[in-house]
Amino acid sequence: MAKQDYYATLGVAKNASADDLKKAYRKLAMQYHPDRNPGDKKAEAKFKEVSEAYDILKDDQKRGAYDRFGHAAFEQGGGAAGAGMGGFDFSASGDLGDIFDQMFGMGRRGGGSQRPRTGNDLRQGVEIDLAEAFTGTKVNLRVPTRVKCESCDGSGSQDKGQAASTCQTCQGAGKVRAQQGFFLIERTCPTCGGQGRVIRNPCRVCQGAGTVQRERSLSVAIPAGVEDGTRIRLSGEGEAGGPGAQNGDLYVHVSVRPHEFFQREQANILMRVPLRMTQAALGDEVEVPVVDGSRAKVKIPAGTQTGDQFRLRGKGFSVLRSAARGDMFIQVAVETPQNLSPKQRELLEAFEAEAGKTTKGSPDHEGFFAKVAAFFEGGRG
Repeated sequence: MAKQDYYATLGVAKNASADDLKKAYRKLAMQYHPDRNPGDKKAEAKFKEVSEAYDILKDDQKRGAYDRFGHAAFEQGGGAAGAGMGGFDFSASGDLGDIFDQMFGMGRRGGGSQRPRTGNDLRQGVEIDLAEAFTGTKVNLRVPTRVKCESCDGSGSQDKGQAASTCQTCQGAGKVRAQQGFFLIERTCPTCGGQGRVIRNPCRVCQGAGTVQRERSLSVAIPAGVEDGTRIRLSGEGEAGGPGAQNGDLYVHVSVRPHEFFQREQANILMRVPLRMTQAALGDEVEVPVVDGSRAKVKIPAGTQTGDQFRLRGKGFSVLRSAARGDMFIQVAVETPQNLSPKQRELLEAFEAEAGKTTKGSPDHEGFFAKVAAFFEGGRG
């Protein structure tokens, strides 16, 4: 059965940008992820197709080879892919010596063998709540990646233990040169695809790549005090490299869900507490939650105003890699009563009549309107 076009698999156009590819992959990976479709073989197969398509198209070189040769670029050990990525190669032109070397054939010839290609780095996002960020936690991840082929033990060869031999076309350099009139042109070796080595009998499972697409389960420790947007690097937990190469790294990006009460500012916690007008005027004591799950009592003095803050030392957030904690700040908002009963209205009208006889009860109010009156009297209004 012929494979579906990779662009069609992801549902994107052939000129899709890297961001478009990533968005399409994430959406489909979440839709068909085995965790969300337990026991569904069709979803599992679709998830693998999506992962394979993204693995090819996210890499500029692989994508270029696929655009030119289609699926044939990655069959039989990837030989066609190597040829597809041939042509002019100016990667060696890092200085004037390299430029003259390419133009006139001077200086280096052949070079050394190519380094095995290191595995790609991976990115995985996790979401935790504020309580987990405070205490620290462990999260289990299922990461689609490339792992070492068990059939050939990562060698890429069907004959276990048989190492790849030096490419006779480029003598291990990974590049070949050809004279075109006045110019000496350097190209990727069409025989080894730039690897500098060839496998005579490629593994039938991985087609000589030494790696296969799989899904790995990992447990990641999230430290106490982690902030939203923190990136955790797990060395060597990325994609497996080619034969003899190092693995890439896995970067875990942590996002922290907003909390209904607490707002975090580094190691401090802010909490807005609404008070009734009478509580603020007469004074009171209120009980509030703390991020560690405990409770704290806050004494509200008589005459408290909106915007006043009360500090609870050591009741804030965990400090990363430390036993210390920040502080918690209670910010007061005085609430004006609504839907008054006749009795409440009568009492408030009596209160207002009494309050009008003195300026001591509301000094800011009286001072402001005294300035307004002077402003009008001065003819400026």
